[in-house]
Amino acid sequence: MKSVASRRQDHAAIALPPVPHATPHAAARSHDLASWTAAALLVLLGLIWFGTLGTRSLIHPDEGRYATLALEMARSGDWVTPRLNGLLYFEKPALQYWIGALSFLSFGVSEFSARLWPGLAGFLTVLVVGFTAARLWGRETGVRALAIAASMAWIQVNSHFLTLDAGLTLFLTLALCAVLLANSGQPDARERRRWIWLAWAAMGAAVLSKGLVGIVIPGAVLVLVSLWRRDTSLWRGLHWASGLFIFLAITAPWFVLVSLRNPGFASFFFIHEHFARYLTEVHQREGAWWYYLPFVLFGMLPWTGALPWLLRKDSDEAAIAPRHLLSAWCVFVLLFFSASGSKLPSYILPMFPALALLVAMQLRNAQAGTLRRHLLFPALVWGLAALASTQSARFVSILSPAEVLAPLASALRIGAALMLVGLAISWWCLGRRRITAAVLSLALSQVTATAVVLQAHNAYGQLKSAAGIAAVLRPLITPQTPVFSVRAYDQTLPFYLQRDVVLVDFEDEFALGQQREPARWIPTLDGFVAQWNSLPHAAAYMSPFAWVELHQRGLPMRIVFQDPRRVVVVKP
Repeated sequence: MKSVASRRQDHAAIALPPVPHATPHAAARSHDLASWTAAALLVLLGLIWFGTLGTRSLIHPDEGRYATLALEMARSGDWVTPRLNGLLYFEKPALQYWIGALSFLSFGVSEFSARLWPGLAGFLTVLVVGFTAARLWGRETGVRALAIAASMAWIQVNSHFLTLDAGLTLFLTLALCAVLLANSGQPDARERRRWIWLAWAAMGAAVLSKGLVGIVIPGAVLVLVSLWRRDTSLWRGLHWASGLFIFLAITAPWFVLVSLRNPGFASFFFIHEHFARYLTEVHQREGAWWYYLPFVLFGMLPWTGALPWLLRKDSDEAAIAPRHLLSAWCVFVLLFFSASGSKLPSYILPMFPALALLVAMQLRNAQAGTLRRHLLFPALVWGLAALASTQSARFVSILSPAEVLAPLASALRIGAALMLVGLAISWWCLGRRRITAAVLSLALSQVTATAVVLQAHNAYGQLKSAAGIAAVLRPLITPQTPVFSVRAYDQTLPFYLQRDVVLVDFEDEFALGQQREPARWIPTLDGFVAQWNSLPHAAAYMSPFAWVELHQRGLPMRIVFQDPRRVVVVKP
């Protein structure tokens, strides 16, 4: 006979609900909630990301240059020969001009259309990073990697200005991630071949975006990894015949056509724009060997504190090969551009998606306490930025007036407040070991704070934009009125006037086009004076120094726009 205690245990056991039937439903609900949350956050990211693309004027030089090239291609219908301000321009390949022209034809001429491709390229880069991390290390790591990449300052900032580097970075990241996925786990031969083909196609698009760097970086990294690991298996699995066919099918048609139509293109493009640019200081963009180090530290925000993690060895054997490839990629990109005779901050952008993948990979084994200490660095940086913003009056000058610095100072304080809230939420989440929630909170606050500061940049950007000039000048001229650019040039002026201007005594990057088509410009100031005097009506953009010289020569001019950098006149 059973005891009372025994009978109670039996009764309790019978009364318990069948756990195996309840758990799958709860897990499914939890999975659905996580999926909807991730989707909502992605939509919110997209709204912040794309919502600010068209709210700032284009600025000189890069944004005006690439917007004008695309607009001229859209208007002329010549999709082979690029022209900048009506002059032949062969410094870069045509892919971004094509995409920009299609954007103008589809959505109209605007700042949003001009910046749509770099914005979209940056957003797609973030998605590629998240997808790759999810395939390699699981869904949760993929969500973290996406958030890390989206919030890295250098990825977000360079996706919101019109340059070639966001598009180049997208295609290089596609090539890198395709190779990672082709060599992960045990993919079947057909799947692996598709990933390798994607890598070849991405390298072709990278070359068509910015030139030989699109294949130099992936090729050099493969060499480094092979030497490091003493393993040539990566090279043996590249499907060279079909891969080269894909690469040439993408790149060769334009290069052949533009060379046939423009003798001398190949020499200028490959010798002057690649070897001379890299090996010499002909473009006057030199910098010290450590030039890029501050941009790495700033560009990784708010994840700069994770840099020491990247030196730790990973206990997961499956992560060793990706870690080697990603590390070699980052190191080579940094050293390659540091050794160049021509340096610009955006050149190292292709290393940041790889850094995001490395950080996400190391996060898998990070402790909540370690992550809490990581929050101190972005808190310090944003705190110092807010403190510096209170001293903006110290930075006022004739070239940076108070009314321009005030919005930036205010935005820094708002951004710091947003970051403080995000950091506090992340700290709270880490206290409960909710690492993914902490990563998302930190990332979203960084993205929002950076968007606020970018928006405030428009006041300063007006000093380097012709938007205001065009607004003043457009009602004063007709389509037949010639507009001159005298000893100075603003790359945004043709875009905002939606017409070419005649260069006067100014060469710079137009030298090739001016040599080929000398009738399209005026090489001397005397020639300009003679033509100005012969015209019934004309307008001119110039530096204050040029205006003083022309005023002393008695040239009839009426000033319609003036600031510390520029003077715009019309013939009275």
